Amino acid sequence: MRTPRRREKSSDVGREAFLVTTPEDVAARGWDRVDVLFVTGDAYVDHPSFAMSILGRWLEAHGFRVAILSQPDWRSADAWHAFERPRLFCAVSAGNMDSMINHYTANKKRRNADAYSPGGAIGLRPDRPTAVYAQRCREAWKGVPVVTGGVEASLRRIAHYDYWSDRVWPSNLVTSKADLLAYGMGESTILEIAQRLDRGEPIKSLRDLRGVAYLLGKNEPWPAAEGVVTLPDYETVVEDHRAFAEMTRKLHHETNPGNARTLVQRHGDRLLVVNPPDPGLDEATMDRVHELPYTRRPHPDYAEPPPAWETIRDSVQIMRGCFGGCTFCSITMHQGRAIQSRSPDSILREVEALAARPDFKGGISDLGGPTANMYRMRCTKPEVEKVCRRLSCVHPKICKLLDTDHAPTLDLMRRARAVPGVKRVHIASGIRMDLAADSPEYLDELARHHVGGHLKVAPEHVSDRVLDLMKKPGRASFEIFAERFEAASRRAGKVQYLVPYFIASHPGSGVEDMIELAIFLKERGYRPRQVQDFIPAPMDIATCMYW
Repeated sequence: MRTPRRREKSSDVGREAFLVTTPEDVAARGWDRVDVLFVTGDAYVDHPSFAMSILGRWLEAHGFRVAILSQPDWRSADAWHAFERPRLFCAVSAGNMDSMINHYTANKKRRNADAYSPGGAIGLRPDRPTAVYAQRCREAWKGVPVVTGGVEASLRRIAHYDYWSDRVWPSNLVTSKADLLAYGMGESTILEIAQRLDRGEPIKSLRDLRGVAYLLGKNEPWPAAEGVVTLPDYETVVEDHRAFAEMTRKLHHETNPGNARTLVQRHGDRLLVVNPPDPGLDEATMDRVHELPYTRRPHPDYAEPPPAWETIRDSVQIMRGCFGGCTFCSITMHQGRAIQSRSPDSILREVEALAARPDFKGGISDLGGPTANMYRMRCTKPEVEKVCRRLSCVHPKICKLLDTDHAPTLDLMRRARAVPGVKRVHIASGIRMDLAADSPEYLDELARHHVGGHLKVAPEHVSDRVLDLMKKPGRASFEIFAERFEAASRRAGKVQYLVPYFIASHPGSGVEDMIELAIFLKERGYRPRQVQDFIPAPMDIATCMYW
């Protein structure tokens, strides 16, 4: 493991501006102990793109004392013992990514850098750290409640296929033995957990919360209730591929907070219970979450910043969620299908604050989220949205009830680049091409002001058969977008190029499909910089196809 050299920064911020990370910080605050100890596999970057920073700041804003134990040495509980026993609970997360995708390529080769570790250093967290960290929490303090969360926990909340071991694993709750698993983005859930524990409620009483999963003890009765969906049990889905597919189908049809039902799945002599998802944040809460006093910097203890921070340091998140429903993508299963947007005024305040920083060089690196052009797009009929079980609002065709108006996005782009000190605003998040192609004004604005010669897009494939399996629009959709983007660039007096992104080896894709893709690229002169080999992420529909 290499030791990164400390790099001088023009605008260092003292550690007192960050959340607590050491026992010495706890003492410096005049505390005897903290209420909540976050244990995370990522380096601590105090930026709203990093989950532990958002959740830690959110609890702090509500009066709780929080510490972050980042990338501890997991080989013993010494790093845990350095802190006093947390008053309320330990919150455990593997980090911003599933650890196995973070660690290994599609060929199961170890990656040579970790984007979420200082200087890209590898080896600072174990494989599947959620269970390991939870075990250390219990070892350090018997009886302290352990709540797991984050992407890894979300995507492994029920029985799931694990590509790296090539077998079906039980719920993450079985391996972690946590008291609760909080899935999804988690702000509302973790705050209610803290508040109710603070009022003296036992951890088992919190099993009524939305957005959580838990395991009943083998002698705990399950109170039968109407509207509960029973998934095929763990032992069955290990052996029976059809049962595994049935489990996946049922799970994905119970993700709409408006109509989702409780899921139960037998794991041996224990019963896994997954409550319906949390409804998500309204606009005012989204604003408040993103306007907490983040320093937007890595913790000063790090010699070098994590590479992921370099990518997002001057970015601004405007929304979360995605209604695309692509079969290979995990965004919907973690962030939700409904778009949750910030207000324009909140976003502009963040842009203005960025522009006022002494180290700001004039460029907003991204104004987006999971997608760049789904801002404020929702179903036009809330009463229909509440009961809808459709997996995608745009496949096989765009739903007629979906509001696809780009006007709010256009207004935001114009106002952001008008902020004094801002020289350019890039759009680096993915463009939903089928939506953008139907908005000439958006394409003109994008081509004229927000593309620096190259625009990255993700058609994913050109075989209509494979694209249908991906729940992506057909080849013609990409060709229409490419033609209209080129025309918009010409109107702007620019020569600009698309940089398409493709996935190889997606389930259902054969040699003939790759030949079709190769011919397409050659005919159009594309020389793609990136082609991703499909990686089966836990709980994705495409992973079910693969298994």
